[in-house]
Amino acid sequence: MITPITAAPVKSSPEGYLLPYLRPQDIADIIIMSVLVYQLYSWFKNTKALQVVLGLAFLVILYVVTRALGLFMTSWILQELGTVVFVVIIVIFQVEIRQALYRFSLLRNFFGRQENLQQLDFMDISTALFALAAERTGALVVFQRREPLDEYLHHGVPLDSVASGQLIGTIFMNGTPLHDGAVLIKDGRVAQASCHLPLSLNTELPRNLGTRHRAGIGLTERSDAVAVMVSEERGEVTLAISGEIERVNSPETLSERLNALLSAAAPVVEPETIKARLLKNFWPKVVTVGLVLVCWLIITVKQGGIVSVTVPIKFHNLPDDVVLMKNVPEDVEVQLNVFSSLIPSPRQLDIVADINLAKLREGISVLPIRTDDFKLPLGVVVTSVKPSSVRVHADRKVRKELRVKVKSIGRLAGSMHLRRIIAEPGSVTVEGPASVLSRLTDVETEPLDLAAIRRNEVVEKPLQRPAPMVGVLHEGQVKLRVITTEK
Repeated sequence: MITPITAAPVKSSPEGYLLPYLRPQDIADIIIMSVLVYQLYSWFKNTKALQVVLGLAFLVILYVVTRALGLFMTSWILQELGTVVFVVIIVIFQVEIRQALYRFSLLRNFFGRQENLQQLDFMDISTALFALAAERTGALVVFQRREPLDEYLHHGVPLDSVASGQLIGTIFMNGTPLHDGAVLIKDGRVAQASCHLPLSLNTELPRNLGTRHRAGIGLTERSDAVAVMVSEERGEVTLAISGEIERVNSPETLSERLNALLSAAAPVVEPETIKARLLKNFWPKVVTVGLVLVCWLIITVKQGGIVSVTVPIKFHNLPDDVVLMKNVPEDVEVQLNVFSSLIPSPRQLDIVADINLAKLREGISVLPIRTDDFKLPLGVVVTSVKPSSVRVHADRKVRKELRVKVKSIGRLAGSMHLRRIIAEPGSVTVEGPASVLSRLTDVETEPLDLAAIRRNEVVEKPLQRPAPMVGVLHEGQVKLRVITTEK
């Protein structure tokens, strides 16, 4: 009797799968990449890193165009050049890459060093800076927040003093040894003075900004620090954060801004509505989403095509009370649709049809082959299977006691005569299909060569499998006691 086991049939992927049907995973894919790309753009805009990325993007476009036009030499040179460029970028921009990875870290707020800025008297420091501005004395004060600044500070003189307006005014007084450079305030103390900072590479900055302002802006472009600059030419006080500058008109305003930006109790960023966040820098965000969408379409819509592979059939969850006799066929022809040329060819993967036999019973069953029976990488789906089912013959598993039969070859040497051979044990238990065990009466040993036997000798021999799919439930070998007599 043939027992059909019903299951969900193999569903073919609709034509043009990617264009009319957008999966939730695809939307999440585009959103995540858009956020990451825009965040990188926000960090690296107006820096050398962004300019290099734009240059690389131009080379990539040039490579795609030359390859499509069949310009083999140019495309080959660009391809070989690409393997070297990325190594050069990692070496040149290792600081920017390390800073980006640090900013991406979700655990830095938990394990990072917490600053203690409550003891700073912002009004005292602000008054001192405006006093320097009134005297047309230049100054640059940097406040460290969460991100470390050690890699950006050069030639600084350690101080480790309590931060006060009098100390800052003394440091920047004309003629003092430490007046040239920046003062670093961290953990509520003046940590260093006369520090050299990296200059901003933003070409859009006003030309009237001197080295002091470009140094303060350059540091805030690379970190989350806050910098306050005092111009000796104009007598102005300017605040820099995230590469942006703003003019401050009074000590009270500067104190409020520093308190909002640096106090541990105050939020670093003023709260904004979701709508305001989405509309802020609207066109850069639109361009970012558009570029990510184009890249997604290039990667996914450029399908790898239809591939046919021959897949072997395997089984799992076979019930303990049945034995799998045979299955027809032993492999199937599977047609796969590969949705991206970036996915490795299915011919290079170890793909099998792994069928669940948990409901298999004695007799002949027809099992449909489902899509869940194939473990495929993302972007690869099954379109058809030929044949779409497998015919499985199963038999009931039983145990039976069989007599041990000694198989001998050759003849005894000399005048010895074989009297008999006693096997210990004389019978063993075997396990296998009921239809096969019903025809078996004994289990043979491995051949015993009588020519090598001496008088009344005991030897050990393993048992042979009596039939395919039949197992002998006996550990070790069988002792054969060979009894001989003289002729």
